[in-house]
Amino acid sequence: MSDGVKSRADTRALIVDAAAWLLHENGPGAVTTRGVAERAGVQAPTIYRLFGDKDGLLEAVAERVLAGFVSDKAAAATDVDPLDDLRASWRRQIEFGLANPAVFRLLSDPERASGSAAARTGRQILATRVHRLAAGGRLRVSEAHAVNLIHAAGVGAVQTLLATPPEQRDPALADAMIDAVLGRILTDAPTETADGPRAAAVALRALAPHLRVLSGAERHLLVEWLDRITESPTGGSGATGR
Repeated sequence: MSDGVKSRADTRALIVDAAAWLLHENGPGAVTTRGVAERAGVQAPTIYRLFGDKDGLLEAVAERVLAGFVSDKAAAATDVDPLDDLRASWRRQIEFGLANPAVFRLLSDPERASGSAAARTGRQILATRVHRLAAGGRLRVSEAHAVNLIHAAGVGAVQTLLATPPEQRDPALADAMIDAVLGRILTDAPTETADGPRAAAVALRALAPHLRVLSGAERHLLVEWLDRITESPTGGSGATGR
């Protein structure tokens, strides 16, 4: 690495560290170009040159804070029961949100989240865990619907807890939320319940892209059929009208 590149990387790290400190101590409003520049010991134009604008700087801070958490969260152990793995990930998500309220609020901002690489990474990791449940025949809803429900419940739980004084927070709230969501999306015995056809379709849908015995066109058609079953109110088991 050349001295010039190293200097640029070091300067970037200094600025991100300064912005992260200000964000943690005083919230997003404290992350001003002037404040960050003074704390990092750089000129304001350097921040614009390296990050473009304040949003670019805040995204870099969010990625820095999330780096260790996302790395741990991504390490879904394949030898662990998918449901146990999802519950453990849920607890870590709640703990992270409560420990890093400023970063959590940044990533929960609808206008920011859609363009945030950090937010997308976290959602993709959740989707991977949900996919493991689907492949095991445990879902009674589509993977996308399950991801949306879990994500919405997590954001709502953390926001509610953050809005409550610490001494008044209900320690059982987050567990109650995930239990309610899991009760809606899971089935224990997909072939023996009314959710059987849909659960079986969700499980096969999770595996369909890997069925190389079928041609690409055949896999595409199979996915279309399975999506129709999973999105049907009756899971494909209703009357045919004939």
